[in-house]
Amino acid sequence: MPFREINSKMVEATVSPGQTLYSQRGAMLAYNGDVSFTPNIQGGQGGLMSMIGRRVAGEATPLMTVEGNGTVMFGHGGHHIQVIQLTGDTLYVEADRLLAFDGSLQQGTMFMGSQGGVMGMVRGQVTGQGLFTTTLAGHGAVAVMAHGGVIELPITPGRAVHVDPQAYVAHHGDVRNKLSTALGWRDMVGRGSGEAFQLELSGSGVVYVQASEEKL
Repeated sequence: MPFREINSKMVEATVSPGQTLYSQRGAMLAYNGDVSFTPNIQGGQGGLMSMIGRRVAGEATPLMTVEGNGTVMFGHGGHHIQVIQLTGDTLYVEADRLLAFDGSLQQGTMFMGSQGGVMGMVRGQVTGQGLFTTTLAGHGAVAVMAHGGVIELPITPGRAVHVDPQAYVAHHGDVRNKLSTALGWRDMVGRGSGEAFQLELSGSGVVYVQASEEKL
């Protein structure tokens, strides 16, 4: 289910019979046609265990199920919106950044410490984003929110990308992450948490970075 970008802060989705869309509650701006909006109490695609996993993880941003036949416009808080198309891979994204996504995508959670060990756990404390992150896997579109717009940075083998943890939005591909330290780095080139930490991503994929260190 593709999203059409109306402008940098609004997207439109076409809802067809037999298809499901999930969105953050309160994100609907306008719609036309025969469309229904239902609070989602089963955690979306992935069911009850997915919902329980997200609540344990602190990834409990409420969702609503969107069904019917028509078009719906989405936006939230005046945030910039980036549409990401998945073609069989997995997107890692903080739950509160999800605006809307295809119901065909499989939802889950991942413990960030499993990739970064102790430093991965520290990342949750530094960023205030929790130790788990939401995953969306399969074929479909995802609309995510960010402050000040988003840039896509390629991650290639042998060339890791270092990101201010507060500016990190999401990533996908065969990517590993860890939190690294650099004495004086934050004072020289970064802002945000006041700590000298960088999120290092290596492997092959894409990372999405917002043009701000503000949280949503």
